[in-house]
Amino acid sequence: MIVSDLVVYPVKGCGGYSVASSAVDATGLRDDRMMMLVDDEGVFLSQRKVPAMAALRPSLADSALSIGGESFPVLPDGPRVPVAVHIWHGSGVDQGDAPAAYFSDVLGKSVRLVRTPPDLRRETTGETTGLVGYADGNALLMLSLSSLDGVNERILERGGEPVPMNRFRPNVVVSGWPEPHTEDRVRRAVIGDVELAYAKDCVRCAVPMVDQETGVKSGPEPIRSLATYRRDPDGGVTFGMKAQVTRTGTMSVGDKVDVLEWRS
Repeated sequence: MIVSDLVVYPVKGCGGYSVASSAVDATGLRDDRMMMLVDDEGVFLSQRKVPAMAALRPSLADSALSIGGESFPVLPDGPRVPVAVHIWHGSGVDQGDAPAAYFSDVLGKSVRLVRTPPDLRRETTGETTGLVGYADGNALLMLSLSSLDGVNERILERGGEPVPMNRFRPNVVVSGWPEPHTEDRVRRAVIGDVELAYAKDCVRCAVPMVDQETGVKSGPEPIRSLATYRRDPDGGVTFGMKAQVTRTGTMSVGDKVDVLEWRS
């Protein structure tokens, strides 16, 4: 059981990129979803309503955000604006007019790019609590290749096309577990020198129906097939395990996933 992929999403809702290794902070992989796009009211943008975000591929290097041949310096602090992610209300560091103009033009609507303030302490909910940046609710999302194989088998049985892992936007992808959804039973694990603890199962929205290469909604799969065997008692379907970081450190592709505690 090893890590086969690590994925960072520098701007919430936009495309991510794989890394060979990452520092892991209390909020998750370094730089993961620490920036986001907001509308004129400060409400976060999501692929739920703006699927075209999926096809945007921003990357971070040398304190700059690069996308589409443009590069914008990341401002770690500065003017604060009120922002909201679901029911959470806080603040963001406005990144200026240049990136706002770029993303507004690409998406065809008025948006601003913001970054988490250095003093942000946004607390999470779940079986294990902790801190998070602008992610929906928890620091990390873990998925296994066997879980993907399981849902794709059902999709094929229904005459559909299999979906890639990026539809589910995980941070940590694990290979080697023979049974689908083994990640759901993990309660504590060590990867590299990082310790993780279970927060909650991931209830999926409509985003997995968005093609992450084209930014076009192409449902009803995989949600249709997941609904046949992964229904959550409180509504929706589940796929993946959300975790919190209980010991920071470094995590790399190829690291062993050492489970310290399983769900009883």
